[in-house]
Amino acid sequence: MPSRQDRLIHWLLGSLDLQTTLFHLGQYCGSWQASTSGLARAGFHLILGGECWLHLPQLAARQKLEAGDALFFLRDTPHVLSPHEQPERAAGAPRVAMQPIAPPVAGGVALACGFFEFRARLGDTLLASFPDHVVIRRDGGELAELRPLFELVLAEARAGGAGPSPLIARLVDLMFFYVVRHLCRRNEVSAGLWAVLARPEFAPLLEAVVAEPGRDWDVGTMAGLSRMSRATFFKRFAQTAGTSPAQFVAQVRMQVATQLIGHGMSLSRAAEQVGYQSDAAFSRAFKKITGTLPGAFRRAAAARPDGKTFEQERPTFAH
Repeated sequence: MPSRQDRLIHWLLGSLDLQTTLFHLGQYCGSWQASTSGLARAGFHLILGGECWLHLPQLAARQKLEAGDALFFLRDTPHVLSPHEQPERAAGAPRVAMQPIAPPVAGGVALACGFFEFRARLGDTLLASFPDHVVIRRDGGELAELRPLFELVLAEARAGGAGPSPLIARLVDLMFFYVVRHLCRRNEVSAGLWAVLARPEFAPLLEAVVAEPGRDWDVGTMAGLSRMSRATFFKRFAQTAGTSPAQFVAQVRMQVATQLIGHGMSLSRAAEQVGYQSDAAFSRAFKKITGTLPGAFRRAAAARPDGKTFEQERPTFAH
């Protein structure tokens, strides 16, 4: 089961078209404050050395962070990192220049901070049911698999050079994958595709819809794959996904369609592959779920400045 789940998570993350960028890498000294909020982007902070406080003003909450801790924001959330426990001191802290990671400075706090950008149109929809932020503790029992990745980030940061190593962003990509899998396995995602993915009874259905999006997915067929009666299936699925089975299938189809179009497939062929015989019907469904028309999406994918298109294929599953 975990390997199947991993392939589906990999596919879903690929459909987000994730881009990780490093914004800050260095040591803060004295009185300071740092944040990645206010730019309508998800973000992260890795505490590479020292200790600081996380302030969440909307929750009137604060939390101490230490070297080895990792903080992931799944959406733009007001927050401030500061050496001060009291939020009013954090609010008044001046901006200061960051020092190099090495050598360590007494009282300094070494940070790697950056952003996650989900360039696919479905990013907000897919992540809407995730918690606002996740704190991974160095000494906690959960997500121990992040430790080697964290140590690699630290080694790259200490290596120095003319600029930050591009490998740091790639390592954070992998850390994000582990965090998403962790949330799914702990059923901490309240609704949507990820919540369906976390429920073993729906795994065969999700696998089948991803593999054959163009199939006629009526409630009876889906209930049979889930080994439930139609009534039981409809009730349990709606409670888990937060939407009807038909809407769920439409969302998966558009996930697949964005990837096919990104690969360069014609709009008519992509529509047929995901179960639409009418280009007009496909365009309406695509616009409703992604917020843009298929043609506009294709032009945007072709004009990406990095020259890349979606590289993520649908996963195959061993039976």
